[in-house]
Amino acid sequence: MKLHSITFILLVVGGLNWLLAAVFNWEIGDLFGGMHALPSKIIYIAVGLSAIYEVATHKGRCKECEAKMAGHHKMA
Repeated sequence: MKLHSITFILLVVGGLNWLLAAVFNWEIGDLFGGMHALPSKIIYIAVGLSAIYEVATHKGRCKECEAKMAGHHKMA
C-alpha cells in the first residue's frame, strides 16, 4: 500500500471518530481502553501525523488543485 493510501484511510477513521463522538458520545479509542491507553494514543498520533503528511503533500497530488493552477497560469 502506498503511504498516501494509508494516510487517507487514517484520516477517514479520524473523521468517523469525530462523527461518532459528536453524535453518540463514543470514540474509537474506547475499543482499545479509552483515550489514555497506549493503543488509542498510537492511533490518535497516527491520525494526526497523517493529517500533517496530507497537508504537506496534497498540492503535488491533487488533480483538482493541479487543474486550478494550470488554469490560473493560462490567465497570466
